[in-house]
Amino acid sequence: MSVTIANLQRTLKIIDSSKLFQGAVIAVIVISALLIGAKTHDLPKHLVDLIGILDVSITVFFAVEIVIRFLAAEKKPEFFKKGWNIFDTIIVIGSLIPDGGSGVLLARLLRVFRVLRLVSMIPELRMLINALLKAIPQMGYIALLMFVIFYIYAAIGSIIFHDINEFLWGDVSVSLLTLFRVATFEDWTDVMYETMSVYPLSWIFYLSFIFLTAFIFLNMMVGTVLEVMSAEHELERASSHGESAEEGEPASRAQVDALQQQITQIQQMLEQQQNKPQ
Repeated sequence: MSVTIANLQRTLKIIDSSKLFQGAVIAVIVISALLIGAKTHDLPKHLVDLIGILDVSITVFFAVEIVIRFLAAEKKPEFFKKGWNIFDTIIVIGSLIPDGGSGVLLARLLRVFRVLRLVSMIPELRMLINALLKAIPQMGYIALLMFVIFYIYAAIGSIIFHDINEFLWGDVSVSLLTLFRVATFEDWTDVMYETMSVYPLSWIFYLSFIFLTAFIFLNMMVGTVLEVMSAEHELERASSHGESAEEGEPASRAQVDALQQQITQIQQMLEQQQNKPQ
């Protein structure tokens, strides 16, 4: 009995790790995304019925796929220790909710989120999402500093430009929205020229704000994400080659150190050969 179970698990593991099976899952996810978009159009009844049949088939396929992945895992409790496995399981279970009844809205929303399963199936996309999640704490401090700058400029703008256009500068809350419009370059020159007609030097207010937000803080955000992505890429490469990246040391640096050590040993051997008496 145990031999049969072991053979079944081995077979399911081969199926789960095969490129053909993974390609089929990705293809079904793409088809599911197309069906979600098709449902938003006004289609003939026969197409609606066909989409319904395909949707049920996709739901059954995803349920079978998650069962295969679970049974193929060597240690079943560790299967749910991975966040992506939990995410896929929730999406699949949610897709099993029937369209009728009070859960129709929840069922439709979870079917929309099935498209995100594409991220869990492609390692490169998983690495991008993991890097983004790890960068959020650092980005939070940058966002906090940006909010402080926004608030200061909003208060100044509300005090100075309140009488020029109350709709744009009536209070701090409205001024924050106006500054967000300026920061995203949405017709910001119209706002600037309006205040410049009363305060000719008000361009300093806008240019300094854009320089801080659109240039400095945005580049800090991008730099933070790129730094974390680079670290994730090095860790991924180290794990794929069976190397260790202890103490946060990149795998490439470890390779360089090992190569330098080998070169030093070769140099010592050559020196010993040269120093031997003829």
